Amino acid sequence: MTRCDRGLSWLNLLLAGMGSAYGAYIPVYLTAHAWTQTRIGAVLTVATVVSMICQVPAALIVDAYPQHRGRILVGSVLAMGAAPALLAALPHPLPVTLAMAVQAAAGSLMGPAIAALSLALAGQTGLGERLGLNGRYGSIGAGIGAAVLGAFSTWFPDRTVFVAAALLTLPALFALRAIRAEGTATAAIHEEEEGNIPAALALLKDRRLAVFALALVLFQTSSIAILQLAAVQITARLGSRAGVVIAACLIVPQAMVAMVSPWIGRAAQRYGRRPLMLAAFAMLPVRGALFATIRNPYALVPVQALEGASGSVYGMMLSLVSADLTRGKGHYTLCMSLLGLAGGAGTAISTALAGWVSDGFGRSVAYWVLAGAGLLAWLTIALAMPETRDIGVTTEADRARLVP
Repeated sequence: MTRCDRGLSWLNLLLAGMGSAYGAYIPVYLTAHAWTQTRIGAVLTVATVVSMICQVPAALIVDAYPQHRGRILVGSVLAMGAAPALLAALPHPLPVTLAMAVQAAAGSLMGPAIAALSLALAGQTGLGERLGLNGRYGSIGAGIGAAVLGAFSTWFPDRTVFVAAALLTLPALFALRAIRAEGTATAAIHEEEEGNIPAALALLKDRRLAVFALALVLFQTSSIAILQLAAVQITARLGSRAGVVIAACLIVPQAMVAMVSPWIGRAAQRYGRRPLMLAAFAMLPVRGALFATIRNPYALVPVQALEGASGSVYGMMLSLVSADLTRGKGHYTLCMSLLGLAGGAGTAISTALAGWVSDGFGRSVAYWVLAGAGLLAWLTIALAMPETRDIGVTTEADRARLVP
């Protein structure tokens, strides 16, 4: 592994650790400050809408200024560090909304830049393996972050979680310094991603892109809000002990991703994308149904392994299918952003829908609604999504190297 590869791996680890402050801890933190579920869902939805608005412009910026990707990453890391600091200092509607919007905008730039660097470093046939490393290090970082932040939330004031996340900005900046292969990466990115307007229009007309985007909307609708609903339920039942259980619910899926991500990357290259997607999407309705029927908060922890398995495939397929659809045409980052936009739409729907259904009809009904969205996601893949891997692009030498 080169110095640039190591820097990218550490960057994924540290950014995931910073991201652990969001997700389940946001609802708990805001609930402690007398926010309703509908109000929390509205703030989370605002952040998701900002992320959606920024997706395509962020991809265009990353594509237009490949020589400045290092600076883009530095600015994004600084913004992502400022957001939790603001949350800790001012848990009021306007500052919280601003912090979530800043974090969402920074993440919109961060994602395409890391994806472009990954493709540049690994190339087409090695992308799955590089994405597997990204997923492994990201999961390790998220798991460690969840454990540390869970301890902080148990033994210290709730805002300490966000202070700790902000402090990770400094080591993340040091990791960025290790990514030095900018000249080589830029050349590779131009070779892989250079495209023209007709190619971009052809991409937009690709039926596979539309089908996969719909599947991602439904996937995120089913997946995102489940743990947020459960976190409030766990807090109501366990009180001060809730932080440990919530941390475990975050650690279990991250441990699963760390274990399976490299294998998923190799398997996707060897066996194709569709079998893995069918298996992963089938876990969505099962997870929703289990959360709806299980009453013991501790029993929910092992169920979170389903989130880890399905989420690892989701992240991997978003990047790999983008590379498949743009092979020889360019606009890889644009395709990634369009699919990210679809996922963002699902996230917005999930948080808003779950908050509204939970307040109006109860959490159990909300879980079943989210499980239904997961079933629709699986049906979309099963009935309408074809295989996208080009068998001819993988050589026999690649197959030997990619044996799981």
